[in-house]
Amino acid sequence: MAAEMGTASWGFCPACGTPLVGKVLDHRKRGVCPSCSHVQWRNAKPCAGALVIRNGKVLLVRRIIEPFRGYWDIPGGFCEADEHPAETALREVREETGLEIELTGLLGIWLDLYVETPTLNVYYSGRPLSRRLQLGDDAGGAAWFSPVALPPRIAFDNGRQVLTIWASGDSTPLHFRGTRIVVADQDR
Repeated sequence: MAAEMGTASWGFCPACGTPLVGKVLDHRKRGVCPSCSHVQWRNAKPCAGALVIRNGKVLLVRRIIEPFRGYWDIPGGFCEADEHPAETALREVREETGLEIELTGLLGIWLDLYVETPTLNVYYSGRPLSRRLQLGDDAGGAAWFSPVALPPRIAFDNGRQVLTIWASGDSTPLHFRGTRIVVADQDR
């Protein structure tokens, strides 16, 4: 995944304005300023969302903004600087659908890209505490979908992965799905 994280253009140094150049640091290519040595770290932006489930169906919202305008999406978004991902999931569901929900579990963590920005996506499961949908200004619709009738146009790779796992009905906990953890052999 690291090779896919949008390194085509390093941009400019935020400290002095000089064009950044690619240089390998800590075994990864990073944008480095040749004038002042500033390193542009490509850290993933934290995001969170919730699979809100009612009567065996999941709530999805239709996006009215790019990227993926017109596609269905899991309610969610970027974490604020002072916000825990669980708070982000609750806020985003409320902003996009008008629903108050209760989080019922942690589904897992997935890496992805938002345009060229790396993202770390935390997904929770939830259940609605209210019933009336009231769309926010960034949602063009909302609907409940069964596992066998998910729409074909789902926004973002991570959203497709999460929904595919949910729809499979696999009872294995979803923690850490979407990750590849390699443990190096150690001499003991």
